[in-house]
Amino acid sequence: MSDTPQLDDSQLHLPDTATLSTPLRATHSPRILLLHGSLRQTSYSRLANEEAARILQRLGCETRAYDPSGLPLPDDAEASHPKVQELRDLVTWSEGMVWCSPERHGAMSGIMKAQIDWIPLSLGAVRPTQGKTLAVMQVSGGSQSFNAVNQMRVLGRWMRCLTIPNQSSVAKAFLEFDGDGRMKPSAYYNRIVDVMEELVKFTLLTRDLKELLTDRYSERVESAAALSKRVNQQAI
Repeated sequence: MSDTPQLDDSQLHLPDTATLSTPLRATHSPRILLLHGSLRQTSYSRLANEEAARILQRLGCETRAYDPSGLPLPDDAEASHPKVQELRDLVTWSEGMVWCSPERHGAMSGIMKAQIDWIPLSLGAVRPTQGKTLAVMQVSGGSQSFNAVNQMRVLGRWMRCLTIPNQSSVAKAFLEFDGDGRMKPSAYYNRIVDVMEELVKFTLLTRDLKELLTDRYSERVESAAALSKRVNQQAI
């Protein structure tokens, strides 16, 4: 029952417990990128992200936010477009991300999806999202819902992010912020603190191990086969 003839044993790597148990090596502040999914002047997804950024900074992180205004629709411009390049550079810079979208028609906003669609799985040898941490949040105009965060979880998995277990959904967001755009004390605010604490912990635990965590048997087999073909090809 333990036979695995379909496995290439030379490319099967046992868990590297020594590396996994190595103390933290990087000493710089965790780098967190925040994306929001609305262009409204009073954007509650942006305001929620601004509160999240303040919390992250208190937790010792360096934060940057991307303004999606001016980002073209996917495939409606070249990847060299300045707003696309800005987004991709920020994602590459980051070690973790926060995605916060309003719920629109029972789903994440098109603005949120467009940003994610412009992020490729790979840029040459660089994998902008793979192995990086992700926290998802949503704001709603009505009762509490989890449609947007559930959809973003699917996308986070597709982008091969390490999406943390905790999440935040703020209901009737227009009641949760004061006239200065600051979030009022509430259980919703406390939950955002919970999510940011967890994001920082997972980022610190995994950022030094990203290459190990995203190292895949299937890719090793494919690379080994390509190398063998190149080395053993007949001289022309």
